[in-house]
Amino acid sequence: MIHLENNNFKWLVTGAAGFIGSNLTEFLLKNNQTVIAIDNYVTGHPHNIESLLKDLNKEQVDRFTFIEGDIKDLQFCMKASEGCDFILHQAAIGSVPRSIENPLLSHENNINGFLNMLIAAKEKNVKNFVYAASSSTYGDSKTLPKVENKIGKPLSPYAVTKYVNELYADVFHRVYNLNVIGLRYFNVFGRRQDPNGSYAAVIPKWINAMQKNEDVSINGDGST
Repeated sequence: MIHLENNNFKWLVTGAAGFIGSNLTEFLLKNNQTVIAIDNYVTGHPHNIESLLKDLNKEQVDRFTFIEGDIKDLQFCMKASEGCDFILHQAAIGSVPRSIENPLLSHENNINGFLNMLIAAKEKNVKNFVYAASSSTYGDSKTLPKVENKIGKPLSPYAVTKYVNELYADVFHRVYNLNVIGLRYFNVFGRRQDPNGSYAAVIPKWINAMQKNEDVSINGDGST
């Protein structure tokens, strides 16, 4: 068990300008950790970084470094990981519809970029690598409730990329003894999540609609 209040670790948070990454970064800084944050602003936003910094004191801000860069660049990943104790890997191109429109974009970021980060973690002797896996890995499995070792076939290019992440993570643990943990997110929602655009998740879209007294829509026949 790691007790943050008794230790000052160096953390790398990828995708730090996204809503999950920015909240993780804020939490770590408020618990007096040192954070290297990276993002390429493809889906993240500068205002998320500005938002997380505004409630911090000077000492906490001084322990924060933001680097704009791309995880598809292995050398960038290696440099950003230098001296880090832990990596929280949130950088990815999300959205099933977006992956159907542009499978290559999802592949390049979610598989090639993921592999670059695993290599960097291995080479820099990171203690733990925790990454954003996805509920999409369950695919067409009908099993309820969901059980980690019972998955089906992927239903989208995005799902393929996240399943490949799990395969690579398992291999890096077995072959290189890298401590890797994947979290299969289900409809995560919270502060700084963008409710707008065609790729917005359902919960923020509903909340945004309710705040504006607008109709809340459900795709399909409602039996999902």
